[in-house]
Amino acid sequence: MGLVVLVASCGGGQGTAPRHLDDACRIADERPDYIKAFQRTEQKWGVPVHVQMATMHQESKFISNARTPHRYALGVIPMGRVSSAYGYAQALDGTWEDYKRATGKRFARRDRIRDASDFMGWYMVTSRSKNGIPLSDARNQYLAYHEGHTGYARGSYNRKSWLLNVANKVDARADVYQAQLATCNLRR
Repeated sequence: MGLVVLVASCGGGQGTAPRHLDDACRIADERPDYIKAFQRTEQKWGVPVHVQMATMHQESKFISNARTPHRYALGVIPMGRVSSAYGYAQALDGTWEDYKRATGKRFARRDRIRDASDFMGWYMVTSRSKNGIPLSDARNQYLAYHEGHTGYARGSYNRKSWLLNVANKVDARADVYQAQLATCNLRR
């Protein structure tokens, strides 16, 4: 029992958020496996690290087992979750299955950073090919990520002022992360 309490008190588990979410360099120092995964995805898919990081910050705050909240009927009767979104990338069940089929990654897991990052790369490259969104365009990549490729193509986000505000925040965070990453001493 003492060992369990000791381990739990150490924090920093992969189910928890990094301590300094507003500082890309400190995230990199605290969780070097994150940066390695983001760099690998950038090399493979071309999605810049700062775009991945800003999207993941918005989706899960870098929490491996993040889930959407529960829905309740009459305010007290549990009715399941808002959606099947899960993990670092908050990928929906069906989209995750599409990714695994398309990439041949049968054993990929949404709560593993390298798989979640790779998923984001795959999804954003698909957004580029289907909707013409540059990989460096954090705002529009996020809108397509949130609304899906078809929803983005229809412009469904234009009826959601709250989502446009969120996308602007993702874009601003991407800019901050990009500037910070330029000053970090990251190993490539």
